[in-house]
Amino acid sequence: MTRTIGYIVGSISSTSINRRLAKALVNLAPEDTEFVEIEIKDLPFYSPDYDGDFPEVATAFKQAIADVDGVVIITPEYSRSIPGVLKNALDWSTRPYGEMSFYGKPVAVIGTSGSGVATAAAQQHLRAILGHFNAITMGQPEGFIQSTPGLFTEDGQVTDDSTAGFLRGYLEAFNGLISRVQHSAELANA
Repeated sequence: MTRTIGYIVGSISSTSINRRLAKALVNLAPEDTEFVEIEIKDLPFYSPDYDGDFPEVATAFKQAIADVDGVVIITPEYSRSIPGVLKNALDWSTRPYGEMSFYGKPVAVIGTSGSGVATAAAQQHLRAILGHFNAITMGQPEGFIQSTPGLFTEDGQVTDDSTAGFLRGYLEAFNGLISRVQHSAELANA
């Protein structure tokens, strides 16, 4: 049985090191895991004016979240928080009112930057938002990856064995969380 994990890259930069990290996660995924990108770049700025006429791109975004077993959010840190484009996507995920896409969904948070504390502040803000959404967010291991030149290649190879090992363990832990959530749901529905 193949597990499908969606991933959201919280940057729309063409040179994003977080996109390279996302490619590395895809490359390191276990054989029975398929990764699919849930894109956010085409979402318009959210406004309640859209609630009466929900755009197709937002409907597709919400459906993409519904179609996967769990979501990994790979975020950079902008001014000690998450990028505005990611916050905008998260706002769309809660609309229309009462239809929260992340409600009960297993979610993992990870990010990379050149800083020694990586994306710690952004991830804490993101976890607070996901808590409000009642997402089931993986607590450990935390993924604060300090990016050094050449750590991730353009095609998503990891050049450091210890980082690659950490990322494999991170994905195993997330798969474990998804399994526990699915098992609990099966028990509740039995």
